[in-house]
Amino acid sequence: MFDLSSFLPYRLAVAAAAVSRDFAAIYRAKFGLSVPEWRILAHLSQAGPVSVRDIHARVDMDKPKVSRAAARLQRRGYVAKVDGTEDRRLVSLSLTPAGRRLVGKIVPEARRFQARLEARLGDRLAAFADALESLSAKR
Repeated sequence: MFDLSSFLPYRLAVAAAAVSRDFAAIYRAKFGLSVPEWRILAHLSQAGPVSVRDIHARVDMDKPKVSRAAARLQRRGYVAKVDGTEDRRLVSLSLTPAGRRLVGKIVPEARRFQARLEARLGDRLAAFADALESLSAKR
């Protein structure tokens, strides 16, 4: 008999979804952002100007979802889009000053959220971080 509740990939997916949902509730309520919008802002704050293709690959979302979220962020003044010089289909995104200010407001919320997760893990935090690193390592 196969026990799904002990199948590690399933348990990881459920845990990741729960943590993501809990954090999403914070940035949705306080800043009116969707999950795709948050992921784009977070990625741009770390990477600088990048293509939609790169964001699509890095944040684990399909390209249409990334494009729609980027368009919403652009309309709200948080993201600037620049067409590629050689290939006009290759759009580059970057944070505007308003986008950087917004990320600056979200970061303290993210730090508080992470501190609560770390407190829940307690003495298991280091082992958990090592296990995540091991599972995430490229093979």
